Formats: sequence, structure tokens, C-alpha cells
Amino acid sequence: MVVDVQQLVEYRYRAVREVLGGSPIGEVAARYGTSRQTSHSRRRRFEREGMPGLLDRSRRPRNSPMRLSAEVEAEICELRRRHPRWGARRISHELARRGLEPAPSRATVHRVLSRNGLVRAQEQQHPRKYRRWQREAPMHLQPSRPQRPSRP
Repeated sequence: MVVDVQQLVEYRYRAVREVLGGSPIGEVAARYGTSRQTSHSRRRRFEREGMPGLLDRSRRPRNSPMRLSAEVEAEICELRRRHPRWGARRISHELARRGLEPAPSRATVHRVLSRNGLVRAQEQQHPRKYRRWQREAPMHLQPSRPQRPSRP
């Protein structure tokens, strides 16, 4: 369902106008299919910014405090190039040993290596074999061996 941005803003504007006109916010929210909190925040944004305040905003975080710095990512790639046999666990260990605080986890190092094309997927040597437990009907369980009589 594609909704025109202008139509969406007009729809939200009508709701805000009703709230500013004195209608109870709970009734307006129910009529327009939103929550009270959404109606309040749209009213506040409209009062601050006008019509542009009714547009959708990005949900992307403004910052990522735990994101690896470019220097650490470069160091991970450099270690892998210098030591091609080292995996993510060893590289993580080496970074911790060199005093990097906090040291990136094994999974983080693996994601960096994958993102930079320094890891290639390997086929499993012993592929897993799954055993299916399929019955004739739902809740139809049959014991695989005779049950012992219960003790008195």
C-alpha cells in the first residue's frame, strides 16, 4: 500500500487541528487510529516545526556508542592479512593482549573479517544429520520400545 506523503501529512494535520481545536485527545487518537502518545508528540512537533514536523522521521540512531572505530577495524584486517591462518578468536585475543580496551568479541571480529572479504565460507566436514520425528496424526505418540510395568 503506497501512501502519498502529502496525503499522509494532510491526514495528520487534520488530527492535530482537531486536538488544537479542543477535542479530547483520546477521542481524536481513536478516530484516527493512533495512540494518545503519538497524537501528543505530533501536536508538539507541529507547534514547534509546523507542517514539516508531521513528516515521518528516520528511526536510525543518532550515534552508536559501541561501534568499532575505523582504526580498530583496520587493525583487525591488517592482523588477518599478516597472519592468514589466524581466525576471529585469535585476533580478538591478540587485540586484548595488546591492551585494546574494550577488546572486540570473537563475533565482532568475524563480522569485520566477513564484511571486508577476508573470510570464506567452508563446507562442514561432517554435515549434521537430522532425525525427523513425524507421526501419523497430531499427538499420536508410540513408544519405540515396550514399556515396563509400573511398580506398585
